[in-house]
This record gives sequence, C-alpha cells and structure tokens, in this order.
Amino acid sequence: MALSFHKLPLLLLPLLLCQSVAKGDTCSDCFTQSSAAYYPNSDTEGTETGACEYGTFGATLNSGDVSAASNLYRNGVGCGACYQVRCTNANYCSTDGVTIVITDSGASGNTDFILSQHAFSRMGQNADAGASLLSLGVVGIEYRRVSCSYPNKNITFKIDQISNLYYFAFQIWYQQGNKDITAVQLCETENLTCKLLERSHGAVWVVASPPRGPLSVRMLLSGGDDGDETWVVPPSNIPQNWTAGDIYDSGIQV
Repeated sequence: MALSFHKLPLLLLPLLLCQSVAKGDTCSDCFTQSSAAYYPNSDTEGTETGACEYGTFGATLNSGDVSAASNLYRNGVGCGACYQVRCTNANYCSTDGVTIVITDSGASGNTDFILSQHAFSRMGQNADAGASLLSLGVVGIEYRRVSCSYPNKNITFKIDQISNLYYFAFQIWYQQGNKDITAVQLCETENLTCKLLERSHGAVWVVASPPRGPLSVRMLLSGGDDGDETWVVPPSNIPQNWTAGDIYDSGIQV
C-alpha cells in the first residue's frame, strides 16, 4: 500500500525526506558509511609521492590533513576534493571529525580513505583519544563532500619542471568549492587560439605544442550542490616568458 505523507506523523517526515534525497545522491548534508586507515610509515603529515603529483605541496596542504582515496580518487578527478570525515566510535571520536583533501590514490582493505596520521588522530575528541584511534589502525567512519576553503589563497598554477616550448604541463593548486575540474583549455590571449588539455595523471594537465604568448587558462567546473557546469576564466594570465617550475597566481577564487 502506498504511503500518504499527510497521514504520517510530522516527526517522521524529515527522516523520510532525508532518506529519499540520499538515494538520489543529492543530499549535501547526508553522510556515507565506510572505514578509514592511515599511512603507518608516513610522517604525521601527508606524502610527497602521492598519485595527484602535488609533491611537497601535497604533504603540507591543509596543514597536513590529507588522504589517499580509493573509489573517490576517480582517475585523478578527485584530486583536490575536500571531505568531512568523522569516525563513529563514541568513546574516542569527535562530532566534527576532520576535513581532508585528497592528494593520493590508495586502498587498504575496504576503506575509502587512507588518512595522514595527523588527520587520523584529529578525528579524536582530544590528543589522548587521537592516540587511541591510531592504536586501532582502522576505524569505522562516515563522510561527505564539503567545500574546500583556503583563506587568502587564489587558485594557483604550478608549471611542471619538464615543461618546454613543445610540451606544457601544470598542476592546479588550491582548488576551492565543491565542484570538480573536469576540463581545461589553454588559450593564447592575443589571437584567442585555444587548445583542450588532457589530464595525464592525477592533477597534472598537459598539452603538446602549447600556444605562444601570454596564456589564459579556462577551467570547466562540474558537479557541486547545483550540479551545473561552469567555465571559469581567471583574470590573471600565465606570462609569455613563463619558466618551468614557477608558480603563478590566477587571481581568482571560486
């Protein structure tokens, strides 16, 4: 027999509505149940050899509250995404948990996350509880996608060391908000010649025979709470005399 909402007790309506939205994967406030481990042989912060290719930046990003992910890595699309992760053991775990940034790909058993030791212990109610969590090794968690926030930081482009006039590669740092960067174009600003880049691996975007002159980077942001796609064009360009290894501020936050 079909349920009639007007005959249900009012207290049941919020629960039913949340369950209904969660099944459609559109509930930004709903959590997914899973488990998490941590890097047992890492420093307290992240790793410099993560699959997103952030290098030393990835080890200290977000104060070291970073993580490897399995399914959420999504062949590199998940690089830079932020998640609220909180463990579910009431004896040790805080209600807020920790906000992490995905910087690596990896799995341990059936876990969705392999956190840095720093992030793993921060799920605890206090330092002693965090130490107890580390002794457990693997804990039950719940998580949800949240917006990344880097106060006083704009989206930044890090030119790869192997870049030259015939092959151009760069990473996108400080990805804000809760949308994915799903496409990138590199445009020569004077004659508006654009090339669509490829995601070679992780957070690295590449193009052969890049346009000449000052370069404008266009990014397609997809997903988020509204599910829309939006092209974003930063106001600051990569200069014509760019240098491999250099870092350029885009002048924009999203």
